[in-house]
Amino acid sequence: MDHRAPSPAMPPGWPARIRAVAAGELTPPVAKPSATVVLLRDGAAGPEAYLLRRRTSMAFAAGMYAYPGGGVDPRDAEAELGWAGPAPEEWAVRLGTDVRTAQAVVCAAVRETFEEAGVLLAGPDAHSTAPGRDWTAERAALEAHELSFADFLRKNGLVLRSDLLAGWARWVTPAFEERRYDTWFFVAAMPDGQDAARTVGEADRVAWLTPAEAVAGHAEGRYGMLPPTVTVLRELLPVRSAAEALAAAAGRTVEPILGRAEVAGDRMTVRWDGYDELTIDGDFPA
Repeated sequence: MDHRAPSPAMPPGWPARIRAVAAGELTPPVAKPSATVVLLRDGAAGPEAYLLRRRTSMAFAAGMYAYPGGGVDPRDAEAELGWAGPAPEEWAVRLGTDVRTAQAVVCAAVRETFEEAGVLLAGPDAHSTAPGRDWTAERAALEAHELSFADFLRKNGLVLRSDLLAGWARWVTPAFEERRYDTWFFVAAMPDGQDAARTVGEADRVAWLTPAEAVAGHAEGRYGMLPPTVTVLRELLPVRSAAEALAAAAGRTVEPILGRAEVAGDRMTVRWDGYDELTIDGDFPA
């Protein structure tokens, strides 16, 4: 009797695109740089992660649970802004990129966490964070690109606290996907005195879940997640507190993880190196 776990299902749009890329009939879109943050708070059963269920009307990952995040704003690469914690030069080494990109990626992580979750990883100085208050207008202006993040910090006398972030992973959407992202994943602890948003424009539900709850719910089909999302939660299973998660991040290597497809007749296999549990394999006739 075969006791192996069944292969994950292949999304319906993948086979045709995989064939087209393999045949040279389809040029993969360029992966857009982005950042996402796993916000953690300590609960009775251990750390809990803040997850958003994306609305079914969204063009990408509709109905999926995800972390706060979004695309890099090119303006942040050149911006002069208040900055506390590891400098962009240090982040460039950590994230495996150039200094300008590293600054923009870290800014995106902090900005998107603020826009989507209302959590601000910034403060009046290098040793404190902004107190909780109603930032609705500022968040809306940032989301509409009416206000740059550097200008927001400057107007409010704040400095970005890059020391509150820890780099965890970097995932690149497979070449055959219609929308592609080069996403850096960070972990961060909820700042004292702040609360995460209970309603989010791009989400129809928010939830605080322990990694164990989220992983089990995903396995049971209750929480839909893309491979990177559930993989990060699996990697967080051993940690016992938000502080321990940040400490664990220091020992991790942040290198691109990219799913690759192989085609042999009707047989298709998609693999992520080092993540055998994500492998999709089967016959998919044209």
